[in-house]
Amino acid sequence: MPVFDFNGADSKQASVCTYTVFASNESSPSAEHPIMVLENSSQSFLHHSCGVFTNPVKRTSFEFDTDNGTVSADIVKIDARFTSLLRWLGENHIKVRLSGENRPDGYAVYKIRETAFGGGSKLSAEDGFLQFMIERLLASNAPSEEAEDEEQDETGDEMKLTSLQSITDFMNCAGRTMPDNIRLWSRRNLAVARSHEVTAEERRHAQRALSIMMNIQWKNNYFESIDPVEARRILDEELYGMERVKQRIMETIIQINRTHTLPAYGLLLVGPAGTGKSQIAYAVARILKLPWTTLDMSSINDPEQLTGSSRIYSNAKPGIIMEAFSVAASSNLVFIINELDKANSGKGNGNPADVLLTLLDNLGFTDNYMECMIPTVGVYPIATANDKSQISAPLMSRFAVIELPDYTPEEKKIIFSQFALPKVLKRLGLHDGECIVTEDGLDAVIEMHKNTSGIRDLEQAAEHMAANALYQIEVDKVPSVTFDAEQVYALLSH
Repeated sequence: MPVFDFNGADSKQASVCTYTVFASNESSPSAEHPIMVLENSSQSFLHHSCGVFTNPVKRTSFEFDTDNGTVSADIVKIDARFTSLLRWLGENHIKVRLSGENRPDGYAVYKIRETAFGGGSKLSAEDGFLQFMIERLLASNAPSEEAEDEEQDETGDEMKLTSLQSITDFMNCAGRTMPDNIRLWSRRNLAVARSHEVTAEERRHAQRALSIMMNIQWKNNYFESIDPVEARRILDEELYGMERVKQRIMETIIQINRTHTLPAYGLLLVGPAGTGKSQIAYAVARILKLPWTTLDMSSINDPEQLTGSSRIYSNAKPGIIMEAFSVAASSNLVFIINELDKANSGKGNGNPADVLLTLLDNLGFTDNYMECMIPTVGVYPIATANDKSQISAPLMSRFAVIELPDYTPEEKKIIFSQFALPKVLKRLGLHDGECIVTEDGLDAVIEMHKNTSGIRDLEQAAEHMAANALYQIEVDKVPSVTFDAEQVYALLSH
């Protein structure tokens, strides 16, 4: 791997460079997997040591503050994700405290914290910028070797980057951990935000777009393996029965474990209302350990709601899809698209379904306000629909279809007695013996809902019965309430 100095000079051209870079995707650095290693052959250093990285025009080293004065130690090697941050710390003389361990190959640094500004100045206004930046870099993927070469030619908390100074610092520190097109887009928009040759409105739009983009964690499409036993436990916890549906989802999990990428197709869950389509979607998001967002296609009748509006308008804003990335603060997320069969009913300047195609193709999505292609390789779409005949062929071709049958009367009986009613009783603080449903009472509940699809009405019936039992216990001072068939019909018929 080539060796570089802070100013981008190759080691053959400048002798001041001391380190090599190495690729790492470790998210929790340690002495075995450090952020960087410093030379310690002539002197060992304390676990907590303070000092500053030297000015880039001098040497790639760290100046330790010791009892015997300043001691300089060359940097031997550094995680490729941190080269830009190292440059930023050195150029701005940020005083830091290193946590590290002396090893035969050097002083292994695995934590960097800001201590005081010394004679320098802190560029970012928000407290905790350095820790925020380090957490972002650790969550990033190692840049490619080509990116590391090109990089040298470039000059923990809930923090939000809003000021131009913090955005600038973030861009400088993030370097090639951002996608190339977004990094270049950011420079152009930063130039607009700082320019006095454009209107104040244009500057405001550019700064807002930058803030949205910089607060998203950009990740690649590599997925860690998912524990199939845990995945199955979550499915059994969320869904009763539906073995064929669970099997199809487990097949998807095994596929992800083999390829370490998301499948080329999302999931389309088709079935009557109340059969648990949304519940399945949330369970899959939980299994994937991804943030999720919902798009309700029944309420979207204009493509601009999805794609955003152009900055030429004073009230311009990003679309729902871009807002979802912003809220999730991640480029990897689950899009739950409710009522996909309503996506063709646009009433405005086009068809919302056409916009979805660009999101589902994993080739990138462009928002009119952002004016930038957003990578979508980490997006996993899960759609729900009641009637798949209303979905266009192009949309259908983007999904693996799973049809959910309605529950049988016997399944509904088990769901009501073992899941729906106990869940409501627990929430209301009732004990099992305080609300009893007899066998004929249970049959009456199922009979009253034999012509309704799904289990939503059953859950409402459980809520009504539990609330009535609680009322009788608290107001009428009865020790318990028993619902037989007659009482069920009397209560639920009104």
